[in-house]
Amino acid sequence: MRIRTYFILFVLLIAVNFIVVRWHFGFPDSAVKYMLPFLWLLTLACLVGFYKKIVKPLRSIEIGMLLLKEQDFSSRLSPVGQYDVDRIVRIFNRMMDRLKNERLRVREQNQFLDLLFNVSPMGILILDLDGNVSFMNPASERLLGVSFELLKGKTLGELRLELSEVLQSLAIDEVKTIRLSDSGIYKCSHLSFLDRGFRHSFYLIEPLTEEVMQAEKKAYEKVIRMIAHEVNNTVAGVTSTLDSLDSALEETPEANELHDVIRVCMERCYGMSRFITNFAEVVKIPEPSLALVDLNEVVTAGRQFMEVTCNLHRIEIRTELSDKPVPVHLDPVLFQQVLINIVKNAVESIGEDGTIFIRTASFPPLLEIADTGRGISKENEARLFTPFFSTKPNGQGIGLMLIREVLMKHRCTFSLRTDAEGVTRFCICFR
Repeated sequence: MRIRTYFILFVLLIAVNFIVVRWHFGFPDSAVKYMLPFLWLLTLACLVGFYKKIVKPLRSIEIGMLLLKEQDFSSRLSPVGQYDVDRIVRIFNRMMDRLKNERLRVREQNQFLDLLFNVSPMGILILDLDGNVSFMNPASERLLGVSFELLKGKTLGELRLELSEVLQSLAIDEVKTIRLSDSGIYKCSHLSFLDRGFRHSFYLIEPLTEEVMQAEKKAYEKVIRMIAHEVNNTVAGVTSTLDSLDSALEETPEANELHDVIRVCMERCYGMSRFITNFAEVVKIPEPSLALVDLNEVVTAGRQFMEVTCNLHRIEIRTELSDKPVPVHLDPVLFQQVLINIVKNAVESIGEDGTIFIRTASFPPLLEIADTGRGISKENEARLFTPFFSTKPNGQGIGLMLIREVLMKHRCTFSLRTDAEGVTRFCICFR
């Protein structure tokens, strides 16, 4: 029986009771007085039934509201045998099933997103409404060089890193590809999303260093091979012809003067051949033969080799080596070449009268070479490791190309920049 029927029956019984009572007081000796107890019992029974059909089912609905409040979507309400309430119970149970399935789906999506964030090579960095960092994935920690625990709740400006400064300069929905002074190339995006009605901004950092450098290497390898082939063939022909001409002109009166001119031309040809050979050597850098060595010993050997050149320019080399051995995996021969090239660049930057500082650290394994030269401008920092780029008037850009190739083969991270004090630092970190 429906609630409405119970309600109508209950109202009718109350009305009949009222009429009978009025009748009883109007005719006190009538037989109606014998009907009163039966009417009251019937009304009481109807009231009990009304309680069971109305009040008790409301208790079940109250329990359902508590389940919703506690977000217990696994429990269900049982039918109470009342049509209207059972219809509400069925709707409630279907709603709980959908909520449970939706929560399960959201949880599975969150697990997938967590897995995707953790394994993604792209850095993902999310800010809260105040512009503070609220989330970083492992790739962001690796690219920025700082852990999430240290940066959580702070702004990017507090990090004071070159990459964080670039991120801060991006406007919403701006995408920019940048090259940093550590030869790293990144595609940075500043985007936003809605969360509970509020707009949050986030950054995507996509490392392109490996891909771009491989493309650059393939390009300049092809160019160098073509140039070397043409130059060497031409030089060989020209020098052979000049040598034959020199021999043929030995009997002429102007032989000595012509001999000097021919020799100058031949030396220029040989110089051109050596020039292109230097470029070809960069392409032919072998794979490193790694061995566990003490970085302090490698630095000491390199210092002894470069001290003569530094003394000629009145440049002092100061070393600050770690008290403990610094074991690293590297190719001593290739790395010596890197060290020599870095010190040579420092000497050329200083010119005369200056100081070169060489420092090692054991945790993490680190080598830093600093000089008091003229420094590097902000415009040139991002272009330093670009193929064939040089800040010297007659430079060829070979030295930095060789350094980059060798360090990349050793999987080192490195940077070259001039700090606020005017000291130029080449920092190499070993994995």
